[in-house]
Amino acid sequence: MTQPASILELIAGASFLVQAVMAILLLASLASWVLIFQRWFGLNRVQGEIDDFEDEFWSGIDLAELNSELAEREDELTGIETAFAAGFGEYQRLSAAGTTDPDAVMQFVQRAMRVALTHEEERLGRHLPFLATVGSTSVYVGLFGTVWGIMNAFRNVATMTQATLAAVAPGISEALIATAMGLFAAIPAVIGYNRFAARVEVLMKRYEAFADELTSILHRTVVAG
Repeated sequence: MTQPASILELIAGASFLVQAVMAILLLASLASWVLIFQRWFGLNRVQGEIDDFEDEFWSGIDLAELNSELAEREDELTGIETAFAAGFGEYQRLSAAGTTDPDAVMQFVQRAMRVALTHEEERLGRHLPFLATVGSTSVYVGLFGTVWGIMNAFRNVATMTQATLAAVAPGISEALIATAMGLFAAIPAVIGYNRFAARVEVLMKRYEAFADELTSILHRTVVAG
């Protein structure tokens, strides 16, 4: 009784096109896992940065002093620090120019923070489209490899004088590996994309809530004169 071929033997025996499909899916899977870990640690770090800055912001520190501290390390600011610096910096510039209309001041402050938050949202969502692409296309790429492999298997059977299940099974098995690899690449990518997209949305809501709070504080300051 012959021993069944191992997965590596089946891959080695596959046609060049099927092997190319498997290689593409393997690379896509590896790249997805790298991005998944990168985004996981990156978003956790952003969460911590928001918590730390909000603790300092609500500690009672003078906002002008806080802005001066941030100005000293302008090239190392976190996302929420950038939003604060943009909004408060705009407020200081308008105050220095003698602008006293609260609505006009708040309009410019909100616009400055909105620009900063837009850039931060782009940064947080970086590489997520790649995960979405891998998740949505890997299964179809794997299916293409499977269909091609099965076609080759039956084409080889047609040249045999006696077609048996033992003769066609290895070709079908190696073809089905492509579908399995497609699923292996797609499932983590889809889960990662959905998870990180939801986390980015939560983080952006915290940014927007902070921006609203800062706007309210500055508005009261302008009204109080």
